[in-house]
Order: sequence, then structure tokens, then C-alpha cells
Amino acid sequence: MFIGDLDKVVNLLLSLSGRLARVENALNNLDDSASPGDRQSLLEKQRVLVQQHEDAKELKENLDRRERVVFDILASYLSDESLADYEYFVKMKSALIIEQRELEDKIHLGEEQLKCLVDSLQPERSK
Repeated sequence: MFIGDLDKVVNLLLSLSGRLARVENALNNLDDSASPGDRQSLLEKQRVLVQQHEDAKELKENLDRRERVVFDILASYLSDESLADYEYFVKMKSALIIEQRELEDKIHLGEEQLKCLVDSLQPERSK
């Protein structure tokens, strides 16, 4: 259960961080012609996402406490080598989830850039 919860909480934190960054970028890129309603809507989204992110960080802190409890329990059942393997697995699980998300973001960005490039070449092909 702990490993499944770790996966979910790390993905939640990554998702909320990404969404919050996009909202903050949108706020920073608003020009003077943007309606006050647009700005207010983005500010409200930002407020909600900041609160959700704080809640997710609290979940992660609780999960970290659970990790120590699980480790202490496993220490009485596993050999030192197996316990070290488990500890390494837990550390790598989070790192690999983060790396996977970064790679997915890079793939998505590359696909968007490719689409924009293809779209920009379409008018030239019809000439």
C-alpha cells in the first residue's frame, strides 16, 4: 500500500506543480487588453492550485512518516542486504516517476513543435 500511495502522491505533486506553473505563466503573459474577468479567473485558479499543492505536500509529509514506520517494521523481517535493496527501491521509485514525467513533457513539447513546424510549412507547399 505504501508504494502505491507513494506513486500517487508523487504524481499528484508533479501534476499540481505543472498546472500551477502554467497558470502563473498565463498570468505573467496577460497583456493590458485582457479582461478583468480573465485575470480574476486565473487568480482564482492559482489560489485553488496553491491550496491543493499545500495539501499534497502535507500528504507527502505524512507518507514520509509512514515510510519510516514501514522501514522499521521491515527491518525486523529482512536481512540488511534486502533492507538496503528496499530502501534503494523506494528512493529510485520517486526519482524514476519524476524522470518519466519530464520525458513525457519533453515528448509532448516536441510533438507540439513538430505540429507547429508542419503547419508553418503547409502554405509553402501549396505555392
